[in-house]
Amino acid sequence: MTWHEVGRAGLADALRAVPPDAPTLCEGWQARHLAAHVVLREHSLTVGAGLAVPALAARAEDAIARLADMATTEGGYRDLVARVAAPPPAWHPMSWAGDLANVVEFFVHTEDVRRGGGPTPPRTLDPGLADVLWRHLVGAGGLRLRRSPVGVVLVRDDGVRRHLRRARDGFGTVVVRGAVGELVLFAFGRGAAADVTLAGDPQDVETLTERLPV
Repeated sequence: MTWHEVGRAGLADALRAVPPDAPTLCEGWQARHLAAHVVLREHSLTVGAGLAVPALAARAEDAIARLADMATTEGGYRDLVARVAAPPPAWHPMSWAGDLANVVEFFVHTEDVRRGGGPTPPRTLDPGLADVLWRHLVGAGGLRLRRSPVGVVLVRDDGVRRHLRRARDGFGTVVVRGAVGELVLFAFGRGAAADVTLAGDPQDVETLTERLPV
């Protein structure tokens, strides 16, 4: 299995382990909304575009809400999660995206479900998955921090470090330490639920956490 296939199976398992109205780390979304988001991301071109194009965001949100409303019962939710577990149709671009578009997506959403109800210990990740997540993080993580004037250095728990963003004039750099999966969650705005430590000037730390809540 590829890593995105492993991630899909893990996400489906996490969704099956909670009821449809279970809280998630995605504000305003219960488990059924998150499942609906994943399904429509892979089955609707309009919704897929709405996740990236602000002008279409309202239409995407409405479609997600409608599908989620069909999964309030045990049976409806079970059927929706079964659609999450199935790969996208061959005609949809997501069927060609593979690890590039899906490994981080599935990992983050699995943790959205796992940690939505409160503090939950991190999973022990396969080293191969950790390496894939790290490559994606250092390749695209700077985009996640583009609004931050504070510099950011990520340090893995094995000591490997990456200068992800340089500080702008008047600001310093914050060092963020943690396991690879926790650093991914931090970069994707789930820092409040991630097991990371931040070191730097208190004002810089405060500025960074305003951009990426921790």
